[in-house]
Amino acid sequence: MPAGSLISDVLEANRALPAHGLAPLTWGNASGIDRDEGVVVIKPSGVAYADMTEDDMVRVDLDGNVRPGPHPPQRRPSTDTPTHVALYRAFEEIGGVVHTHSTWSVAWAQAQREIPLLGTTHADLCAFPIPVTRALTEEEIESDYEGATGTTLIELISERGPLELPCALVRGHAPFCWAETPAKAVDVAVTLEQVARMALLTKMLEPDAVPLQEALRDKHYERKHGPQAYYGQP
Repeated sequence: MPAGSLISDVLEANRALPAHGLAPLTWGNASGIDRDEGVVVIKPSGVAYADMTEDDMVRVDLDGNVRPGPHPPQRRPSTDTPTHVALYRAFEEIGGVVHTHSTWSVAWAQAQREIPLLGTTHADLCAFPIPVTRALTEEEIESDYEGATGTTLIELISERGPLELPCALVRGHAPFCWAETPAKAVDVAVTLEQVARMALLTKMLEPDAVPLQEALRDKHYERKHGPQAYYGQP
């Protein structure tokens, strides 16, 4: 069974989503993984964030099968669990996954457009445009919708790796974000939402806005994520 600290971390990550305005009602979910145990902890399906406790967190294995908890009856896991576990299976670097229905990011996903890299806030997050997954086939939608969603995300991540590409938009749906921990995945989701908003407003003001200067893009990304990063405290 995952350590209590992971369960607490996942609960706090889920509670952070509505606190940041990223998940109205019961929309969205956050998860974390205990790699030693091979167990993922994830939000229960359809339970209000304000009502959730550590006992409500659901434990699943890397095939998505529910592991019995100490306080039966066990909650049903998030319907997005197959997407989460697919990402954990594919990339050892991922320790936390967050899925939201945040307005500005969803707008780009519904427009089926990548978020262009127009400014330094985006470059602080990622050195590339935020991509959109390919369209699912009708067979994928009918047979294994959530698992196939994971497959399309894996296809995008595999091009650069999960550390260089920390988030993506699922076509017509919403964003998924990932990081080394659930808390850091929440930070990615918060930043992505701001980047999506800024990009849309920029395009409204200047439809022909061009991508950020490459030297400035690289400087901002490297000072936070590069081998000689100097942002923050040691």
